[in-house]
Amino acid sequence: MESQFLGYETIQITRFDKGQTDIQFDKVVEEYPIALVYNGISHAVMMATPTDIAEFAKGFSLSEGVIGSLKELYSIDIIQNSFGIQVEMNISSKAFMALKEHRRMLIGRTGCGLCGIESLQQFHFSMPTISHMVQPEWLKEIPNAVRQLKSQQKITAVTGGAHAAAWVEDGIIQAIFEDVGRHNALDKLLGYISAENFDLSNGFVVMTSRASYELIRKCAVLNIALLATISAPTSMAIEMAQAASLTLASFCRGDGFVIYT
Repeated sequence: MESQFLGYETIQITRFDKGQTDIQFDKVVEEYPIALVYNGISHAVMMATPTDIAEFAKGFSLSEGVIGSLKELYSIDIIQNSFGIQVEMNISSKAFMALKEHRRMLIGRTGCGLCGIESLQQFHFSMPTISHMVQPEWLKEIPNAVRQLKSQQKITAVTGGAHAAAWVEDGIIQAIFEDVGRHNALDKLLGYISAENFDLSNGFVVMTSRASYELIRKCAVLNIALLATISAPTSMAIEMAQAASLTLASFCRGDGFVIYT
């Protein structure tokens, strides 16, 4: 099933301005429960914008380490019911055995927790390391890439309420995805560029959000060397980026930005 959602819905509102009231209609970004089910066992329920659901499921599966590659994901079936959306995935026996060992029933929020992490030691020592270097020209391309974002954010254009994650090569946005959650937007992007066999050593990710730890981890798992964000980084994001040898650029606004790692 392909999603019939637009990413936003229209509601009636009452607008107050200078003591006057006016009944109007407004568009708000959709937030919907999406259950991710592997070989019949529910692993996570994420609150997400119900667009590009297959890409989201692929990206989540990769970035959260459920599968090592899309070759281990045999099928995806998207089912909508009265409670939300269920994504039924069939994965390899090897991946499913590993998943069962660390399975967690969790609710994914707009700011996600430590999905499937059992201990502080596991959190600190499970960080992959980037295997390739950032190209010097990528840094020069960041301002132009950020300027391209606004014109390509269709959901944000009508709601003002979605985050975007984009893949940039040669200074041009090649793919962009939106979601109410920044980590969900990134998963949608990662799922798409992985399925389309993009060379992830040829570009970088730019995002409209702050840089938080889960974005660093997801990029590192996919061996992406540079993450550029419009807003501020967190201390844990900086620490994890250093551990992964990932270049983190934040406060990417106008012609300037700050390199943190």
